[in-house]
Amino acid sequence: MAGSDQLSAVFSALADPTRRTILVELAEHDATVTELTAPLPISMPAVSRHLKVLERAALISRTRSGKWRGSHLQAAPLRDAADWIDRYRRFWDSSLDRLDAHLAAVQAAERAPDRTANDPEVTDNQEL
Repeated sequence: MAGSDQLSAVFSALADPTRRTILVELAEHDATVTELTAPLPISMPAVSRHLKVLERAALISRTRSGKWRGSHLQAAPLRDAADWIDRYRRFWDSSLDRLDAHLAAVQAAERAPDRTANDPEVTDNQEL
């Protein structure tokens, strides 16, 4: 899958809370469909459908050993998604830093004493 298409598949897969729960479980250990179904309020066929979505997004790999068919987390696509998000985090951090500096300047200006009230050299007829 091409880079942006892969990223779209990853974000689409992560959009579902059940799939995120499955990924949390797989981050701890490889698991079978039966093991993944146990804590979830859905059927084994539903878990299998979620696993297929995760597999198409390359977030998991599935292996077969005799009757045992395990699922294994593939973290690289998550890193790619995190890197993509990180670019925007840096943008917002920079924007918030500039906003913080602007607010500090505005607050400093508001705290500065009014020259016209305390300066005897400034009269009512003079412009500042």
